[in-house]
Amino acid sequence: MVVSCTRGWCARFMDRHQSALNFALLVVGYILYLLIGAGIFSAIELPYEQELRRELREAQQDFLSNNPCVSEARLEELLARALEASNYGVSVLGNDTNRNWDFVSSLFFSSTVLTTTGYGHSVPLSDEGKAFCIFYSIFGIPVTLFFLTVVVQRIMAVVTRRPVSYFHRRWAMSKSKLAAIHATCLALIIALLFLIIPAWIFVSLESDWDFLESLYFCFISLTTIGLGDYVPGETHSKEAIPHPTLYRLAITIYLLLGLVFVLVVLETCCELPQMKRLSHRFYQEKVKELDSETTNIINSDQLSETSDHVTNHLPVIPSVSEQAASLQRDNKSTPYSAVSVSPTVDNKLR
Repeated sequence: MVVSCTRGWCARFMDRHQSALNFALLVVGYILYLLIGAGIFSAIELPYEQELRRELREAQQDFLSNNPCVSEARLEELLARALEASNYGVSVLGNDTNRNWDFVSSLFFSSTVLTTTGYGHSVPLSDEGKAFCIFYSIFGIPVTLFFLTVVVQRIMAVVTRRPVSYFHRRWAMSKSKLAAIHATCLALIIALLFLIIPAWIFVSLESDWDFLESLYFCFISLTTIGLGDYVPGETHSKEAIPHPTLYRLAITIYLLLGLVFVLVVLETCCELPQMKRLSHRFYQEKVKELDSETTNIINSDQLSETSDHVTNHLPVIPSVSEQAASLQRDNKSTPYSAVSVSPTVDNKLR
């Protein structure tokens, strides 16, 4: 008896708090995903980091042994200064500082700030520049988000909603199935146009990059991760890129267009009926009740509109008082005349 009551209470509790339990499982699953990613990255990258540290120490000791006139302290001071300048986008290797903050490079920097990509290869050097960057971002990032939202919605009306509606009417296919097929095809096309093809172009333009590094840069940039370990146009050979200004401008346009279409793909996937049903499992009960109440209100409004429409087309029936007044007016306007009774009827009445 106690066991059956406990089972019944557990079943009622789970039914009542199903969305909260689903949300708790989602949080736990996401934390586990973070921990698994951290473990895998540590297992892969830690040996390479240790090997690189060992090579640097060996190179430092080899330099000091071949140049006894240079002290270890002076060498470390020089290296620290060089690394600090490198963090600000200034390098001592084939240095060309005119390209760091010219107009096109500043335009590229502004685009990375407003889209929150932030490669970190070029940063403001002065206090005035840092203060303006804060002020510029406070207003610029919300405006950029609003701009991207408007652009994405207008593009989706052309590349997502219209094709799905057209093929739904043409082929009489389930709209959810058709939307999933369309989202898959759209994702493949965008990946080809903004990941695969640009990666091959970067391989031919960047002499130090292979295909994986180029593809890595495209993906990291278009998803606004922007680690900054690979930045195009940072080569120190002028023969490799004869027109660096035009090259940097083309990269800026590519990143903005690529970000827009990546957002189109993500928004298309989020509007899938399957994704909506899945996300509905994690809503709160109040939200579900609000959705049901909203649906009931809409249905009642539609019914009232329908009843009003039907009422407007029905004939108007006068009230009893109006009918009595009409009869009185008819009696007054019509003179009384005796009705002649036939003899046969008169005999029967008698």
